[in-house]
Amino acid sequence: MITNQPPDAINQPPGRKLFFALWPDEDTRAALARLQPLAPGRAIAPAKLHLTLAFLGQQPAAALAPLLDILAGLDVPALRLRIDSLGYFHKPRTGWAGMSDPPAALLALQAELMARLEAAGFSAATHGQFKPHVTLAREAKTAPPQADFPPVLWHASNVALVESLPSGVYVPIATKHV
Repeated sequence: MITNQPPDAINQPPGRKLFFALWPDEDTRAALARLQPLAPGRAIAPAKLHLTLAFLGQQPAAALAPLLDILAGLDVPALRLRIDSLGYFHKPRTGWAGMSDPPAALLALQAELMARLEAAGFSAATHGQFKPHVTLAREAKTAPPQADFPPVLWHASNVALVESLPSGVYVPIATKHV
């Protein structure tokens, strides 16, 4: 089932910055936000915490319909994610939380999405091999220190097509539920 968001999110000017993501529920978002003090740098606003599956960048307004079709066609499994590790991407200087052992179903979902995007003529940025993570902080000068923390258990049950608005707010345009 796909749910659409208010028309305000859809009636934006041409050229929309879009991405597909696992979008956490409020309890999971709060649990992820509690990890942010472990990651040095400028903390991401808790409302923006998510796990990107495919970043599309600027897309023309005409891209929305085929992207919604791709979302509708995805087979979204119920995923049980165990966020239990911290990491750092040197080039973009980001601290993140991720999984020491990502489930095969998550990797298969992301691979299916990438194949559907490619078949429809979209080029999604992958920055190399898919490394599922939730960005906690940007402008981090160092990696997060090794820290023990209770894992965040995330029962991810949806994929969202999300727009990054010029104001910096992330708005799910449509969500596909299990």
